[in-house]
Amino acid sequence: MDRLDASEWRCPLPLIKVKLWLKAARGGQQLRLLLSDPGSRQDIPAYATRAGHRVRVVADGPHLLELIITKAP
Repeated sequence: MDRLDASEWRCPLPLIKVKLWLKAARGGQQLRLLLSDPGSRQDIPAYATRAGHRVRVVADGPHLLELIITKAP
């Protein structure tokens, strides 16, 4: 499983990094993603879900969101 700590980045950089990862990843590959930016916390799960990828929330605290994104086959 790949890991991306985007908790220090502001939108749109986390979304750009996730899009690049999705482009390079194989179907079924997973990314553990850490986010703190309010825009990214909302936009990235919505984007990944709309694109057909699976998104699982691991932790959703007041300052940090941890997700696992599984690339669609």
